[in-house]
Amino acid sequence: MTIDVAEFVAIRHRLHSEPELAYEEKKTSALVAELLTGWGYEVATGIGGTGVVGTLRRGPGARTIGIRADMDALPITEATGVPYASKTPGVMHACGHDGHTAILLAAAKEIAGTRNFSGTVRLIFQPAEENGGGARKMIEDRLFERFPVDAVFGLHNWPGVPAGEFRFIDGPAMASVDIVVVTITGKGGHGARPHEAVDPIVTAASLIMALQTIISRNTDPLEAAVVTVGAIHGGNVPNVIPNSVELLLTVRAFSASVRQSIKQRIAALAEAHAQSFGATAKVSAPRGYPVLVNHAAENAFARGVAQRQLGEGSVGTLPPITASEDFAFMLEQRPGAYLFVGNGPSADLHSPNYDFNDEILGIAARYWVALVEEYLSANEEAAAA
Repeated sequence: MTIDVAEFVAIRHRLHSEPELAYEEKKTSALVAELLTGWGYEVATGIGGTGVVGTLRRGPGARTIGIRADMDALPITEATGVPYASKTPGVMHACGHDGHTAILLAAAKEIAGTRNFSGTVRLIFQPAEENGGGARKMIEDRLFERFPVDAVFGLHNWPGVPAGEFRFIDGPAMASVDIVVVTITGKGGHGARPHEAVDPIVTAASLIMALQTIISRNTDPLEAAVVTVGAIHGGNVPNVIPNSVELLLTVRAFSASVRQSIKQRIAALAEAHAQSFGATAKVSAPRGYPVLVNHAAENAFARGVAQRQLGEGSVGTLPPITASEDFAFMLEQRPGAYLFVGNGPSADLHSPNYDFNDEILGIAARYWVALVEEYLSANEEAAAA
């Protein structure tokens, strides 16, 4: 393959220096659209806000493959000290989405230049993966009705895995995530006369300990799940009992049934504990991200491409990951798989010291090209048979 890696490393550095938060990826989207148009793709913009879809057709093949890359940055102050560090205060590409975008652009140019396929390629550049639900927004904007695909694939770089090696997870690969807000309302009063008040802080403290029994006593030991209380908001001074306390929880699970059961149990415990202290509890759980479940046939196919590209020694597995990824919404709509490429011994994702490893850009781009060519040629051969 003739990918000019240096060209796309430069693009990656440009994206890294000009990071944009969820639904603000206007410069990034404009650059993606400009490049795709120049390479001969049909380009649609504004999908789900700032999303871009590039389409390329060739030959009589009837099948269509989708490849997705995310584009948004995080509200983190960069500490890498690299020459191309973020120029935007408090915003940085701390998860490698600049690299994911550059990888898919490099693959896009090669695919358009060689056109070694028969069928349709759709390249999906998604906004707002970081807690913004960009995949869901694109789907609500009729992504797959307007740009149908037979299968969709995505990847993420993974620190700690040797640079350029690929890893796969069968079945449930990344956890669902829900943010649950519990508001406990009591009766405020003077800290010297607690008997005249209903203390929501004491109620919250009791509830926090009880919530840990959801995993240890209400969830099948063979099911992995997490309930974390990440924030407590209530009170301002030491001698005043406040009227209310707010708890912010994160819930993660690897099955839809466990996800739902945990949220129901949180509500039941919150209401019961509040009542036992003479307080009340309100529980809200805005819709989060579902479990990311890889489809068996597509995941096996993607793994096979990696083995043929890199050799079996550079392809392995990962255990299920308790982090979440909104590509899960796309996999609820269409068959596909989400895979991981090693970033080497880098800082962890979402760290102010993290930086995408440019050494893997060409490797991952060539993988996308091979995946497209094999998927479409394989389906062309199957149709002919």
